[in-house]
Amino acid sequence: HSTDFEVHRNWLAITHNLPLSQWYYEDTSEWTLDYPPFFAWFEYALSHVAKYFDPEMLVIQNLNYSSHATVFFQRFSVIFTDTLFIYAVRECCRCVNGKRAGKDIMEKPTFILAALLLWNFGLLIVDHIHFQYNGFLFGLMLLSIARLCQKRYLEGAALFAVLLHFKHIYVYVAPAYGIYLLRSYCFTANNADGSLKWRSFSFLRVTLIGLIVCLVSALSLGPFVVLGQLPQVISRLFPFKRGLCHAYWAPNFWALYNVVDKALTVAGLKFNFLDPTKIPKASMTGGLVQEFQHTVLPSVTPLTTLICTLVSILPSVFCLWFKPQGPRGFLQCVVLCALSSFMFGWHVHEKAVLLAILPLSLLSVQRAKDASIYLILTTTGHFSLFPLLFTLPELPIKILLMLLFTVYSFSSLKSLFRRERPLLNWLETLYLVQLVPLEIFCEIIFPLTPWKLTFPFVPLLLTSVYCALGIAYAWLKLYVSVLTEPTSVRQKAE
Repeated sequence: HSTDFEVHRNWLAITHNLPLSQWYYEDTSEWTLDYPPFFAWFEYALSHVAKYFDPEMLVIQNLNYSSHATVFFQRFSVIFTDTLFIYAVRECCRCVNGKRAGKDIMEKPTFILAALLLWNFGLLIVDHIHFQYNGFLFGLMLLSIARLCQKRYLEGAALFAVLLHFKHIYVYVAPAYGIYLLRSYCFTANNADGSLKWRSFSFLRVTLIGLIVCLVSALSLGPFVVLGQLPQVISRLFPFKRGLCHAYWAPNFWALYNVVDKALTVAGLKFNFLDPTKIPKASMTGGLVQEFQHTVLPSVTPLTTLICTLVSILPSVFCLWFKPQGPRGFLQCVVLCALSSFMFGWHVHEKAVLLAILPLSLLSVQRAKDASIYLILTTTGHFSLFPLLFTLPELPIKILLMLLFTVYSFSSLKSLFRRERPLLNWLETLYLVQLVPLEIFCEIIFPLTPWKLTFPFVPLLLTSVYCALGIAYAWLKLYVSVLTEPTSVRQKAE
């Protein structure tokens, strides 16, 4: 029973009982409304169904209220809204080249892709065990990707604009959408070498995309602009006071940065390089939200993370613009933007790794090189979600589900690319195998030791740091693949 049950119950109550002007000011609960307006309206619509299950869940003052009817409604609402995700998967499968298909339907790329998306382990545990509405949101994202791949550019732009006003985390991949639409839709012709014909630029098409973005933004934010509440909405959407890292460090660059700071602190104290009285008590290496002071290394500010993120995204955007592109190039840029933001963003949640895993699924069934990166990223990224399910009864569930999905991923992609080189080299295989003893130590051995009371954060730290290495490796491997790929190969692939 995760805290997200109470988060969304509170949002149901807020949107059901209060006028629009108070939605982003209400603070009876610590779980204040901090999603964009379209999601608030989504909660408002759900609340009018929820009242028939248990009206008590819609009372704002009923903090931490839970009943069988409430939990049933919340679970059922996630399942029902997943119908959009199922439809989006179907549309994505229609965009996949089926020339590699074998005689058996289970060896067809479309079948494998459908299984990798519909039965994605991370999405399953985050939505249907932990509890969130990511399937619905990823459905919008995948549907927008499918529409762009089908050259239905205005539909894709509209869907993505709507998605941004449901959950603003998708701004991570906005550069890929913006550059791809400008490059593929607003310019109507290329030269023989694939470069742009600048005279083919269409102001009409740019205007159409601009109108779509403005219309969606007006529908979402317009009422709050009229009420003079836009600054309040923005402050809720971007709460920079939460600190550099989440309570459980997302496995990214800052997790490694924190560990280096901690190691330097320990070494400094041992060899008397640091004064114990001057070490800040609120240290980032304590693993708590809203604590952001490092001891030895410079403390990181939101501006620093923004600059690091933009710099890490630029090469992928550069490739999307200056090399002849198509849907595959666009998908690569989406994945790289998502991973770059995950690696260097401010207060990143561990669940954000799904933002890269799901679109990478579309690439994994088309090239062995992308399948290799997918297996590394998805295995490591999914393992990093284990701490979300931390009670003993969930231990066999998450392990068996992870094994089922991982075994299927490896076996199906290996069968699909059986005529090519092995998908993983020995070093990559060794790294992934080491996840098994790590899990045994964190879940079985460590809780039995006296260290559990003294260093309770150790299992989370080990999981975060080890997974950060794998995710960083997958990110770099994909970047090297994109940057070093000859233009002729890219043209042939497209």
